[in-house]
Amino acid sequence: MLAATAFAGCAALSSGSTATPGTDVPVARRITALLPADALLLGEQHDAPEHHAIEREAVQALAERGQLAALALEMAEEGRSTAHVAASASEAQVQAALDWNDKAWPWASYGPAVMAAVRAGVPVVGANLQRAHMKDAMADVSLDAQLNTKAYAAQQDAVREGHCQMLPESQIVPMTRIQVGRDRAMAQAVVKARQPGKTVLLIAGAGHVVRTLGVPQHLPDDVKVVTVRMLAAPSLANVVVGEYDSTWQTPPLPEKDYCAELRRPAKASAQ
Repeated sequence: MLAATAFAGCAALSSGSTATPGTDVPVARRITALLPADALLLGEQHDAPEHHAIEREAVQALAERGQLAALALEMAEEGRSTAHVAASASEAQVQAALDWNDKAWPWASYGPAVMAAVRAGVPVVGANLQRAHMKDAMADVSLDAQLNTKAYAAQQDAVREGHCQMLPESQIVPMTRIQVGRDRAMAQAVVKARQPGKTVLLIAGAGHVVRTLGVPQHLPDDVKVVTVRMLAAPSLANVVVGEYDSTWQTPPLPEKDYCAELRRPAKASAQ
């Protein structure tokens, strides 16, 4: 269910901005305006091609300055890394090092950013909670205390919306723990990869980089973090100030009801 609702789940949290540069501003200049930072978190809409292009440009901009400490990815599990892969490695070798799941995360979308880092000699690290650990996370009551009461309630609401109100209420707490566990794992990956004077770039769904709920909540106070929401929408009418440090608006995608697609098989099976 989590994979099936990846787009809807991130969309449920996709709001917030304090600064929005025009689409004609080069990505390198946008990056410069946000630095220095120990960690730069780019929150994407997974099916927005423009976002993947921006991610590649962000990698190149930081790498060309010698400022990219690592590229961390929601799209690969913690423990996976290209640290021991040569800069000249083939894409197949890189995918093997990251145990890449092309069905969940099309390589055609993410490969350009990943390979830009590899070619620059910068490690690419998996940051997501290992699938093998998700069952344990569902039963881990300590995850309930990782956020304050207001943020935890908001995270539960996001899980409901992200699963199109189709989850039984009994599953809300276990699934919220997975979400919190994933955010904590990504934060730990960022901390492990940080280097003085450089920036760790994390690519994740927009919901994971919300300041009040996501990865930033699990980073130590001494980590200077900047969050960016990439928004493929016609307006910023629904943005909430404070959830992200900056919002980069990109050309809107055609409206798509992800929940309708999920409900269709449920209705069919009930007939």
